[in-house]
Amino acid sequence: MMRRRDFFSAAGALAGAARRPVQAADCACAPFLAQAAPSTAGFRSVGSKVRITNMKVFGVSLTPDSDRPYVFVKLETDAGIVGWGEGTLEGKAAAVMACINDFRDFVIGADPMQVEHHWQSMYVHSFYRAGPVMGSAISGIDQALWDLRGKILGLPVYKLLGGPMDPQGVRGYYHARARNREELVKLRETAVSQGVTCFKTGPPGYFEWIETHAKIKRAVDHLAMIREAIGPDIDIGVDFHAKTSPSVASILVKEVEPLNLLFVEEPCPPENIRVMARIARRSTTPIATGERLVASYGCQQLIEMGVVDIIQTDINHVGGITALWKVGAMAEASGISMAPHACEGPIGGIATLHVDAAMPNFLVQEICSGVQPEMKEKVWEEWLGFPAMRMVKGKFPLPDKPGLGFELTEAALARYPFGGTRPMARVFHEDGSVAEW
Repeated sequence: MMRRRDFFSAAGALAGAARRPVQAADCACAPFLAQAAPSTAGFRSVGSKVRITNMKVFGVSLTPDSDRPYVFVKLETDAGIVGWGEGTLEGKAAAVMACINDFRDFVIGADPMQVEHHWQSMYVHSFYRAGPVMGSAISGIDQALWDLRGKILGLPVYKLLGGPMDPQGVRGYYHARARNREELVKLRETAVSQGVTCFKTGPPGYFEWIETHAKIKRAVDHLAMIREAIGPDIDIGVDFHAKTSPSVASILVKEVEPLNLLFVEEPCPPENIRVMARIARRSTTPIATGERLVASYGCQQLIEMGVVDIIQTDINHVGGITALWKVGAMAEASGISMAPHACEGPIGGIATLHVDAAMPNFLVQEICSGVQPEMKEKVWEEWLGFPAMRMVKGKFPLPDKPGLGFELTEAALARYPFGGTRPMARVFHEDGSVAEW
């Protein structure tokens, strides 16, 4: 039986424990944390002598209301070499910038040559598995590490990865920005003169869960008009952008089969793998998806189940060069092609070309641009000194300089200050319900 004095003694001890800050030893995982070894001790004899001394994060808004301000990462070293990467995430710029800074302790003082080690540490030691914010933060740092690695070794990144597969460059496509048949005919003429072999477009409008025959017919007729105007010799990819429900997508993929499309993209949201498989079984047109997926783990079921024909992971979200390369290798072993998504800034776009150039199962590279350069392409050329992500005879030229193959100054970025995070488009059906877009 507890005596009064013992009771108050125990109560005082408990109260003291409550006031004491919680340490690792107060956690059930403490025995495991106590055994953790220093992250770099085992690599001192095999690593380089270069060390990362600083990391800077830049938000860059080409226009004040942009929903995708660029998020750039700069890694500085004691060797005077710098590496650049990109972690742009549409609608979540400030969140990614904060997450990149959360990884500062993972990077400062580290050997930039240990790219895989750092990737594993950022992903695994975050404990909670990465979504798009963390995936984009890791992507930016990873690209900068590969840029440093290539510059230290004096080789372009694609040569470090074993490329190029095609010395002429990387096949790409532009978006078909035309409002009517006449503009499409002019687009075809421009494509032929420039050697462009592929475009991407999409069905018009937004779709209810169960749609009318008339609206489905309008969508099919619109895509048929594009095929007729563009002609049979230029490939066309059609992005459903998950605007279609499984029911509507199942009808459309059958109806567009005569158009001989290169692919149908995201016929439903990518998280619904079994529904994606059901749609794919109803069509002979190749099915593509993946721009919203993070890390190779996020693609595993799609690949292992053989659900799609083409994976489109984005180097700015999936986890950088390291992750995109792994996804490509997984897909290649299963007979699946790669057509990476790229609708953000020039650093991620250029980094993607390096991976494309070394992938045997590479199909085609996206860039969210038209055949005519726009304001953003002019800014990119102003920053980098060359027309970044512009095709020559239907292919993106490969950089020949070490690393990612470009130089960039902070002063150039300062002319386009960060305008803050802006939400992506919010689209609603006529009854006010939320629509996929």
